[in-house]
Amino acid sequence: MVNVANALTIARLVLVPVIALVLGYHAGTDAMARYIAAALFTVASLTDHWDGHLARSRNLVTTFGKVADPIADKALTLVTLAVLSSMGALSWWVTGIIAFREVGVTVLRFAVIKYAVIPASMGGKIKTVTQILAIGLYILPIAWVWLALVAQIFMIVAVALTIATGAEYAFQVATIVAAARASRVSALKGA
Repeated sequence: MVNVANALTIARLVLVPVIALVLGYHAGTDAMARYIAAALFTVASLTDHWDGHLARSRNLVTTFGKVADPIADKALTLVTLAVLSSMGALSWWVTGIIAFREVGVTVLRFAVIKYAVIPASMGGKIKTVTQILAIGLYILPIAWVWLALVAQIFMIVAVALTIATGAEYAFQVATIVAAARASRVSALKGA
């Protein structure tokens, strides 16, 4: 269980409350704290790429990593979004949609894990990158109108991808469940 990939996942989990505290410092009005939070968020986001790459390239894939990695990803995203919403920097409905999808997909993945492991799709990966970019921009103490507009555009795209990929995962789970039921019925008829 102890390897560099899992250590990076744990580091990401440890950074989540640190980012939340720094970002929320003085209710998000301290510009320096927001720059620090943005830097920490960037480092934490990069560990997601590094841990997966190391785990696959060095054959360090573990059951712990398979479970902890998506939890760390969701914690980083959802906690940061919640802090941004609590500061008034982001509408709660955005956080709610993303939270519903992220928790829902995680629950669905675990619900069918005995039948199949659902890997991240290309759409899911693009969604994750778009969410990270959007959140990172929202963390920054934006002083320029054009940068605020860019942040809003990225967040709109992130929400659209969040909804679309959530529907994609739900369809995959429905297909897996239908196949499992058909297999069970077939086995019962053959018995």
